[in-house]
Amino acid sequence: MPKANRPKAVCAAFLLLTSTAFAAPTITLSKKIGPPTSSILVSGNGFEPNVGVDIYFDTKDQALVVTNNEGEFHNAKIHAPSSAHPGEHWVTALERNNDKGDQKPFIVNTNWSQFRFDAYGTRLNSYENVLGVNNVGDLGLKWSYATGDVVFPSPAVVDGVVYVGSNDHNLYALDARTGKRLWSFTAGDSVQTTPAVANGVVYFGSWDDNVYALNSHTGTLLWKFTTGDHVLSDPTVANGVVYVGSWDHHVYALNARTGAELWGHPTGWSVSSSPAIANGLVYVGSWDDNVYALDARTGDLVWSYPTNNIVITSPVVANGVVYVGSEDYNVYALNARTGDLLWRYYTGDPVFSGPALANGIVYVSVGDSPNSGIYALDAHTGALLWRYLTFYTDSAPAVANDVVYVGVLIGVGEGGVYALSARTGDLLWSYATTYGADSSAVVNGVVYIGSDEGSVYAFGLGHDEPGGEIASKRPDLKTLRPDFNLKVSMSREAASRN
Repeated sequence: MPKANRPKAVCAAFLLLTSTAFAAPTITLSKKIGPPTSSILVSGNGFEPNVGVDIYFDTKDQALVVTNNEGEFHNAKIHAPSSAHPGEHWVTALERNNDKGDQKPFIVNTNWSQFRFDAYGTRLNSYENVLGVNNVGDLGLKWSYATGDVVFPSPAVVDGVVYVGSNDHNLYALDARTGKRLWSFTAGDSVQTTPAVANGVVYFGSWDDNVYALNSHTGTLLWKFTTGDHVLSDPTVANGVVYVGSWDHHVYALNARTGAELWGHPTGWSVSSSPAIANGLVYVGSWDDNVYALDARTGDLVWSYPTNNIVITSPVVANGVVYVGSEDYNVYALNARTGDLLWRYYTGDPVFSGPALANGIVYVSVGDSPNSGIYALDAHTGALLWRYLTFYTDSAPAVANDVVYVGVLIGVGEGGVYALSARTGDLLWSYATTYGADSSAVVNGVVYIGSDEGSVYAFGLGHDEPGGEIASKRPDLKTLRPDFNLKVSMSREAASRN
């Protein structure tokens, strides 16, 4: 090396060694927000080479990794515990032999993104860990928001925002913590469908015959698809496709990004049922008295099952079985692959709402007296386990953490929302509204519901509010204690290959 170049080369080498020696550890998370039980992949660099690093969720040591020769590790897997309450938590990676490490926040948050919670239609929030049988009786009103007319749809709640439609022709986006309006969009007629929210887009239908797609952050119209009649079917979004029914006697599949029609399948009458999607099939009811199973890709008929009256309810699919109610007073269980009848339960009154399913029990609202109320049926046999009698109800139950929530038009002489034990049917809590209440969403320890007097209500315990609050304090690195029973979860060779 020429003498003139030596100082520059030595200086560069010194700077490189200095920057490497004093690099601070840094970690990245594969996701920054998710429900309890979420899997989180943690990667890090800037650590000492070939040392053990413990990875904590809050103060619990969940994984031990060994860095490679460059002081890196990749994709170490931990999870948010099922008991982690909504709000901000901390992921920490800490060298075992000292207090050298890094921390990143992780937000525990559950979304109720469409009418039936998931594409299967269960109306079960299996992540709920704030409200339960022991404390639901302490629910109180957190806020209410008055729209200009009746609120028939159930709210959807996604990332701290409540989306709900009203007969005043508007779809509203409300702050889930305060009830403050963030934006609203005016359609050409009543909005009586529960919106579906996916990938930053809100989808809903209107009496003006259209399906709309809006930017979920701004309410800006992205596209609309015009059917031949009213859209009262709650859209279901799955695998980049919006499935929805119309009073023009069709079930539609639309490209979720563009609104382009992928297919439309005709039925014999109006479709106000919300489709359920499972194993490549679309399950939906029609006013022509039938339950349909359609190929989700092509719309071709796979099977249909005739009931003896209108099917306006939305099916639920689980474990190879389709559960659906009919105005012929029956709840049906059908083989999801063939449509064969497995069992049916006669309620004695019309079934206007779709069932919910949790822990081997089907919950369904039955509409007219004298048999109106909430029924709990064994999912395998159809046997009645319990029933709670109310007056008229046509709202679909919601289930979360062993509690069933349901709105009624008239109950003990007045409208309201009820919370029942999912196991026994015992009344745990109720709230009287001026008129009837409709289907609810239970998210992050809060119950959201619309009512016939035109208001949206939020009920909570007075703490554990949604919206990014601190659920756990940021741990001091010096106070974290490693679990010496942990085995190394990733070798240095595997880390180097990544």
